[in-house]
Amino acid sequence: MKLLPASGHKRMPWKNGGGETIEISVFPEGASLSEFDWRVSMATVASDGPFSAFPGIDRTLSILKGNGMTLLIEGRDPARLTEADAPLAFPADVATSASLINGTIVDLNVMTRRGKLIHRVRRLAIDGEHSLASEATTTMVFCHRGAVELDGNGQTLALSVGDAVILEGPVAATVKAPAPCEVFLIEIDPAPSV
Repeated sequence: MKLLPASGHKRMPWKNGGGETIEISVFPEGASLSEFDWRVSMATVASDGPFSAFPGIDRTLSILKGNGMTLLIEGRDPARLTEADAPLAFPADVATSASLINGTIVDLNVMTRRGKLIHRVRRLAIDGEHSLASEATTTMVFCHRGAVELDGNGQTLALSVGDAVILEGPVAATVKAPAPCEVFLIEIDPAPSV
């Protein structure tokens, strides 16, 4: 288990220069915005406008804070995305723009290189003790609200808001939360061969 404390996340400008993103993790480590295989980040969106285009990338977006936004994704009906909604997956290389519902939002963005990797994002509410199992090649647990203790692979790690942990290989862990909390489970696997 590799702990990624919130204090260590990297701040950088958006690809299109329209705002700031906080990079939680990228693979390969240190990869640029055009070379990563996968990337997990948070962004503050303060105004309506277009999304950066990432050729050959699939992305999943979740709202962490704020009233949400309406996404206009080319070829789809408008999609309203709020904290109450499940994460939304779409190609990062189709024309996409966002219209804020009522004020600034913070989102969680997971991206993988199409044809090489696939990913899945789930929002989990945890209260008390729960089992966490994943068969994914790479699993990330991101603590969004509250605090949790993750016990797995012979290690115990405490996560508070903004912290994340990366686990390699199949995961069988126990998650303990002294009070209701919310985490995101991000699973990344090789793309199926055609």
